Amino acid sequence: MAMFKKKPVVIEAVKFTYPPTEEFKRFINASENRVINVESNCALIDTLEGTMRADIGDYILRGVAGEYYPCKPDIFEQTYDEI
Repeated sequence: MAMFKKKPVVIEAVKFTYPPTEEFKRFINASENRVINVESNCALIDTLEGTMRADIGDYILRGVAGEYYPCKPDIFEQTYDEI
């Protein structure tokens, strides 16, 4: 079986809080290709795989193609380092 290593890719991300911070609002308004509905305890994000939910404390990432998706904090911290 072949082995593969993830390519180093720089992404943008912001932690979801409620009420949303100004940083969060700027982040999600930066692209026309997104639909993010913010409720009091979650954000609903239209992704390439369908609608996904981000809970308070989750990260919302913008991928290399401009797509948005949620990521749980423990996975985010294992996968990404701040630069």
